[in-house]
Amino acid sequence: MSAKVYPKSASAYPQVSSPKRGPLIVFLTGVLLFVLFISTSSVSDASAAVKAAKERAPRPSISRPKLTALLPDVRNPFRQAAHEPPVQKNSTSGEAKWYSDWKWLNPFSSTITLDEHRSVLPPPATRPPIYTFYDTEIEKTEEVRAAENKLLLTWRRAWWAQGFKPVILGRAEAKNNPHYETLQGKELTPALEAELMRWLAWGQMGSGILANWLLLPMGAYDDHLLSYLRRGQFPRLTRYESLGSGLYSGDQMSIQAAIAVVLKSRKLTSAKSVLEATSDPDMFAVDPKPSDLAFYDPGSLTALYKPITDTLLTNQAEGLTSLSNLISAHLHANFLNNHPSGFAILSPHAFESAVIFSQALAIAHSLNTCADSPLPHSCPPNMDGCKECSSLKITYPHSKGNDTSLFNIGTVPHPYTLTLLLARKTEITVAHIRRETERDRWLQLVTRDTLGTRLGGTDRIVNLKEEVAGEFSAARGLWITAEHTFQWRDLEWHFGFELPRADRSVQDVTASGTNVQMKMFTSSLKAQAPTEEALTLQKDLFAKAKQVVTKAVKAGDKVDMKEVVEAWNLADTEAWRFVRAYEARERVERTRWEDEERMFIGGEDGEVRGEGWGKWFDKV
Repeated sequence: MSAKVYPKSASAYPQVSSPKRGPLIVFLTGVLLFVLFISTSSVSDASAAVKAAKERAPRPSISRPKLTALLPDVRNPFRQAAHEPPVQKNSTSGEAKWYSDWKWLNPFSSTITLDEHRSVLPPPATRPPIYTFYDTEIEKTEEVRAAENKLLLTWRRAWWAQGFKPVILGRAEAKNNPHYETLQGKELTPALEAELMRWLAWGQMGSGILANWLLLPMGAYDDHLLSYLRRGQFPRLTRYESLGSGLYSGDQMSIQAAIAVVLKSRKLTSAKSVLEATSDPDMFAVDPKPSDLAFYDPGSLTALYKPITDTLLTNQAEGLTSLSNLISAHLHANFLNNHPSGFAILSPHAFESAVIFSQALAIAHSLNTCADSPLPHSCPPNMDGCKECSSLKITYPHSKGNDTSLFNIGTVPHPYTLTLLLARKTEITVAHIRRETERDRWLQLVTRDTLGTRLGGTDRIVNLKEEVAGEFSAARGLWITAEHTFQWRDLEWHFGFELPRADRSVQDVTASGTNVQMKMFTSSLKAQAPTEEALTLQKDLFAKAKQVVTKAVKAGDKVDMKEVVEAWNLADTEAWRFVRAYEARERVERTRWEDEERMFIGGEDGEVRGEGWGKWFDKV
């Protein structure tokens, strides 16, 4: 039987054609769409009928409060205010206006104040009072009293710069204390009587800090003890190791109770201090020796500064003057030691706008110049070893970096000022602004190293505000507006010590002569250094810009180019107004405090408390 042979090729099989299903699918799809259309129309009609029936039905009379009406709207804490906030007390200085509020990090203040000229600043920190006692009824020569006045001014300035409110008390406060009459009937040693007069005056004022006027802050702003004292909360009467009677802190009830205990002591005729007169070990809490306070007491003077001690024995006025100069030099050296990386004068667009940095150059040069000291190689009493004062490095970066050991000095020009300088002409037009200038050029460049190049002005302005007024960064830099002329006296209160300068009779920073510093600055630009002709043109343009920027703008005035530039550079304008308001508020706060203290201390001739009292107010 022969085997069956199958074909090897598929072509050998017969071809079967597949059925055409296309028309059937189209027909079924049409039927389905028609059914869906009919069903949805019926549901819609039914829903409309049900809705109409519900509207005709009577509604219950019970009100149902909404949860959003009971809770605050937290979806946008920076939402625009419904009404313009009321003007706060002492919130203007010239054209600078401000409103203190916790929403100060809102990018644009006008969304809070509804006033484009009023800047929102952080609420000012409460300054806890620190008291010292000075007896003006003790007879002294004019020279000695003048030297003591200088020391008291040094004391007040140093503590103010550290965030405190220094107050000098006298016998007038002590006599108002209820324990004063009891003190008059006691037999005391002269030293204990003088000490108790300090306590009586302190107890009359209330809670706070009592310090000797030879005790000064000599550390960084954020040191532990200074930060604790700035909080102003003293639950117990406290003294500090190695300071003796140099520093106490406590509340009023504890102070008055301690005075009562001392007045009942059996050691009044022999004790020389409150500590010797009391035998109660629980009356004081004792804290460790502070490392950031310097006490120039007689023991320290004898051990560390013998030349000054010898001078005090032969010529008290001269010795006190030398001591004041020594303390001021130590405060200055301490500032330099806290910023070992030196100074950075932020100078964006330096080639085109070199003239606007003249004040920053003068301030940096003064800070970088070691003060004259009677003992140049000496250290403060709280430092066993210290670095001798020496000048630090000054750099001129275009943008701010992240080095916290560097002290930054930033100059913020008004956008109109910068526009004139960059354009190099006295007249600008709207077409020039819109077609040839970028928005917020100053802020873009000064924050480039920290924020990069992609962010817009809204994010950058928040970062700048934190640099200017943040609790951590405010002590590590100084921000000024280019158009405002600063006074050396204001800067000395800001830094807490006397700033070296050639002519102390000149108070304007711009009039102190900065030609040498300007040459050093322009030479640092090397190939991009402006010529003398270019600097002359810059001075002329800057002078015109200052006139335009500082003039008052009244309601109804014709819109000028300054307003056009401000509208084109909203973030730069916000930065300038914020810095202007921040520096103005600091100045107003101090001058107002001095005026209030003068009411109790007396005028320039010391008519209330005796000769020389009013000179503590540093009129130079």
